[in-house]
Amino acid sequence: MAFIDKGSSAYQRALFSMLLGSIVTFAVLYSPQTLLGEFSEQFQVSPSSASMVISFSTISLAFCMMFVSAFSNAWGRKSIMVVSLFATSVLAILSSFSHSFHLLLVLRLLLGISLSGFPAIAMTYLNEEIAPASIGKVMGVYVGGTAIGGFVGRVIVSLLTDLFDWHIGLLILGLFSFVCSMLFWLYLPRSRNFKPAGISLRIWLDGLKGGLSNKKLLPLYAAGFLLLGGYVTLFNYIGYLLAKPPYGLSQTVIGMLFVFQLVGSWSSFLFGKLADRHSRAGLIALGVILSLLGAAFTLAGSLVWTIIGIVLFACGFFAGHTVASGWVGKMAPQPFKAYASSLYLLFYYLGSSLLGTTGGAFLSAYDWPGVIGLICGLLVMVMILAATLAGRLGLRRVREQH
Repeated sequence: MAFIDKGSSAYQRALFSMLLGSIVTFAVLYSPQTLLGEFSEQFQVSPSSASMVISFSTISLAFCMMFVSAFSNAWGRKSIMVVSLFATSVLAILSSFSHSFHLLLVLRLLLGISLSGFPAIAMTYLNEEIAPASIGKVMGVYVGGTAIGGFVGRVIVSLLTDLFDWHIGLLILGLFSFVCSMLFWLYLPRSRNFKPAGISLRIWLDGLKGGLSNKKLLPLYAAGFLLLGGYVTLFNYIGYLLAKPPYGLSQTVIGMLFVFQLVGSWSSFLFGKLADRHSRAGLIALGVILSLLGAAFTLAGSLVWTIIGIVLFACGFFAGHTVASGWVGKMAPQPFKAYASSLYLLFYYLGSSLLGTTGGAFLSAYDWPGVIGLICGLLVMVMILAATLAGRLGLRRVREQH
């Protein structure tokens, strides 16, 4: 197979393109996160209801990725990703004209469908095209792009919301995404190792069965569910905390605090490289410990400690997600790689939808300490899953040696 080797021009173009695709996807997906308080006030809805602007997108994204993987096997990886990014940009522009909460939810639901063409296919493209020895680093760049995208989307929308209103913020973000989508189309190298297959219900069901029947992959799917669930829960509702005393921060300042999430991109690069040489279970556990510390620091009632907490929490999350997502691609058998990646992301985004909305109920009932208690419980379960998987793999190695 003709892999893209590290240091080549095709390698640099692939990294640049995947960074752009990640930025578009996660800027548009999570840009309303800092606006939930605005939606609660303007549309007179509860925090849980406001969070549906995020949850509607992530749940439609999660389920549609299961079907997109089958289409990409027939139509090609690059074609699906390009259409996905352009459609996402157009829907982001249209959502800026929403003047009712229900219309906004409908457009966000459609946006999740359009987004589904990028994340699962991007992981499959990288596993097919990049030399295996470099996949950990490249996956780190891809996941790091999600941190940058999340920051860019939140900051653009927050700043323009304070200067004008959230409609202008979403419009400018949509136009920015369209330009990035054009560059992605022009720069991403064509697939060289992709082999077209027909669209078949039987093949699709066999692929899903193969991805679900592998007991080594199931703990990783569950870890993805819990990791993103905890991450989205914290960042969905921290704006409510920071807007109230003793903080009393403006929309722009709250949005700018997400710059500290960019440390997460550095964490994903670092842990992506470490995953090629060290125990993945141990690296996931280390990421969980960082996130637990970060979550606890947000309870201190001090802006400085809260910022430190955001940094540690983002580092831990991106470390765990980078290692877990790369591990899925490495452990899945070749015929099931695309399906395993899709299943991981299905559980991953279901965690965002279900647990992110649940966090709103905890906020209403128990205030911020209740949200942190929920998040810490989720993270402890991730550590247990990592230890379980490490034990299974260690037992299998002992059996093979005897």
